[in-house]
Amino acid sequence: MTAIDNNAGGKPETVSISPLLNRLAYPATAGTRANADDIASAFALIFENRLSDIQTAALLTLLHSTGQDRNADVIAKCSRRMREAACPIEKKSLQSAVKKRGQSHGNYNGGLCDIVGTGGDAHSTYNVSTTASIIASAFLVTAKHGNRAQTSFSGSADLLRSIAPIPPNIDAVTAENIAQVYEKTNYSFLYAPNFHPAMAYASAVRRGLGLRTIFNLMGPLANPIEWGIEARVVGVAYQALGPVFVDALKQAGSKKALVVCGEEDMDEISCAGPTNCWRITSRPNPDYKSSEDGDDESSEDEENPRTIVEIDTFQLHPRDFGLPTHPLTEVHGRKMPEENAQKLMTILRNELPRDSPLLEFVLMNVAALLVTSGICESDVSNMGPGDDGKVITERGPGGGRWKEGLRRARWAIESGKALERLEEFIEVTNKL
Repeated sequence: MTAIDNNAGGKPETVSISPLLNRLAYPATAGTRANADDIASAFALIFENRLSDIQTAALLTLLHSTGQDRNADVIAKCSRRMREAACPIEKKSLQSAVKKRGQSHGNYNGGLCDIVGTGGDAHSTYNVSTTASIIASAFLVTAKHGNRAQTSFSGSADLLRSIAPIPPNIDAVTAENIAQVYEKTNYSFLYAPNFHPAMAYASAVRRGLGLRTIFNLMGPLANPIEWGIEARVVGVAYQALGPVFVDALKQAGSKKALVVCGEEDMDEISCAGPTNCWRITSRPNPDYKSSEDGDDESSEDEENPRTIVEIDTFQLHPRDFGLPTHPLTEVHGRKMPEENAQKLMTILRNELPRDSPLLEFVLMNVAALLVTSGICESDVSNMGPGDDGKVITERGPGGGRWKEGLRRARWAIESGKALERLEEFIEVTNKL
């Protein structure tokens, strides 16, 4: 890469990536093919504001046209560079605040959880993942990473800002005060621009290109508290992305994750029929031997892993949750943020009928996160008033207790606990 003097106005020195662009554009004659490390290094330059807009646009376009932006290795390594460029978060204070929440139960260790989709599935369904993240926080410590709308009418940030009469002040939540939020509640929303300011260097190019780029796929893997995420659900917009994303998550170190894609190519668990799933699980390695230097994570290597990480695939259907199917037209979300915010509050206030298609659509996705976290593996119900204590131990596809997940999701709404978590988040963010 060649440096170009461009220090006018305090802008960092620009670097040329022409050799990489040539290897991407002409792989047959370039001699060597561009690899994931080279591409990730170019992304690091974007986040340092050291790449010109023209070369940024060329890189994004070539990655898309060559299919490299659907390569698991490329997505994983570019996402890592994005996380490295994020605002640093003080680990000890955040870990302490999360631990004090005391949410560990079953096989859930009390860590942070997220549920997110890639977007771009063209179905324009309601804001399911954002609503699900709030409901799940009745049990899990949730770190919902999101942004304004990119491919829809109402993004997660737009939805939360439209809550009436007083919305949460999501702009106030930063890397410096995130631990304060978790001292008061299980729920927090991590507004991407607050944690990834370096993304601003690519924003004009992304808008100008007018096409989906690798950045749309990096978002779900770029939670700024990635090191603290215990479990997550990621929805992808088309089937071919499923194996890619689960591989990228495994490369990033995920031990509990569920990648889903509705059979209609939808980035959520479908209420209309089957959903294809790719799941990461882990178990202790019975042959693991600690090193002479001590039993710590730095001593782990590929030949001597502490845990065995496995990937399995299966299909989920509404009946696996004990629910009927509903056509997608009944959960359409092509609405403005204000209308979706009203729907959100209607759900959280338990004002919808128990058999409402929209409610059941949301509940399935909440249940998926609860199952993935491991909390449904407990044979003891710990929910509180209104809980009949009858744990549903029936297992479905992939060995998951999907009906138990749904039972817990319903209780979170009907007990008022999910609404309470949102109200706590609203209160703490407006005092920051």
